[in-house]
Amino acid sequence: MKVAITGATGIVGRQLVPLLSAAGMDLLLVGRDPTSLEKIFSNLPTSGVADLATAGKGIDILLHLSARNNDRPGTIVDFDHGNVDHALHVLEQARAAGIPRFIYVSTVHALATGNRSSYAESKRRGALAILAAAGNIDASILYLPFVQGKLFAGKLSFLNCLPPVLHRPTSYVLAALRPTVNVERLALYMRSGAPAGEDGRLILSDAKKGNAVYTAAMRLIDYSFALTIIFGFWWLLLVTWIAVRCDSSGPAIFGQTRIGRYGKLFTCWKFRTMQVGTEQAGTHEVSASAVTRVGAFLRRTRIDELPQVWNILRGEIALIGPRPCLPVQTYLIEARQQRGVLDVLPGISGLAQVEGIDMSDPIELARRDADYIALRGILPDISLILRTIFRSLQSHRINTS
Repeated sequence: MKVAITGATGIVGRQLVPLLSAAGMDLLLVGRDPTSLEKIFSNLPTSGVADLATAGKGIDILLHLSARNNDRPGTIVDFDHGNVDHALHVLEQARAAGIPRFIYVSTVHALATGNRSSYAESKRRGALAILAAAGNIDASILYLPFVQGKLFAGKLSFLNCLPPVLHRPTSYVLAALRPTVNVERLALYMRSGAPAGEDGRLILSDAKKGNAVYTAAMRLIDYSFALTIIFGFWWLLLVTWIAVRCDSSGPAIFGQTRIGRYGKLFTCWKFRTMQVGTEQAGTHEVSASAVTRVGAFLRRTRIDELPQVWNILRGEIALIGPRPCLPVQTYLIEARQQRGVLDVLPGISGLAQVEGIDMSDPIELARRDADYIALRGILPDISLILRTIFRSLQSHRINTS
């Protein structure tokens, strides 16, 4: 496979190119200044962007790493010039060369709609512009989190001064805090033929697989929360239990079979919010008349979820993760299986829940669940916990005003 790469002189490119070259891939390095490329990669062929239409003949994939990053100040016009206009220019040169595939490398910051930085905005616009202008080229968007390798860049460049013995443990801890991808995983992705992913978009990350620091930290938070509720808010559990029993006939707490990790069934415990005998179905499928008066309040404030601290202590559920579904929701289960969502512990709350995506749209829900897995980390998970609390309080204020 022959691959052309722009932006090879950047921190990611300087680590990726040697890995691909060592793997025997046929590379062409493309840049505004071929002289700079030749100084760094003297053993590899180079080309200017203006010459790509000729030099790129026979290339299978163009990986567009070139970008104006947020480590340099500038106006939105400056960022658009680097991340939109330049990308479109390279795309046109690739088209002229007959290159069949174009991969636009973006950042996970562009996936956060609340991120209005010039960098994120320009990368969002760049992705849309490339997909719109692709025409006969198979264009896709590759979203990368922080790329880890032997070198650190940007605000973390001071870590390059660490002794080699501290490099690996430091990288391990950093990988637990935020979404990351190792440059070797990126190289493996390119060597595999660079699959485009769903709808031409793919988030490439390490997804915290095998990261013991992340797993231990989040389970500590989970167990701390569960024990705090049991020993610090036992009175709230008791008052809620009494309120449910007084409001309608039936048990105050009920168990419902849900799909857990690896598709294993478990009993999820909640305060009862509906009339006894209500058919088990997704929340969006249940009539509002089936919800009791106390139940409506418990749902708004999410107090009905508190008995799930028992599920946390049993290791069946986490505070944050994909919301477990019912066994009858086969379409959602299949969509989650296809995207690897069932490989992680389900959660009391998660990314889809704070964004208002429910089980009425199983494909979109499964997509966002998969996005969560790719983007998870200690800090993002803590942010989701806080957003869940804020959303519950906000919903309560709106409904009582």
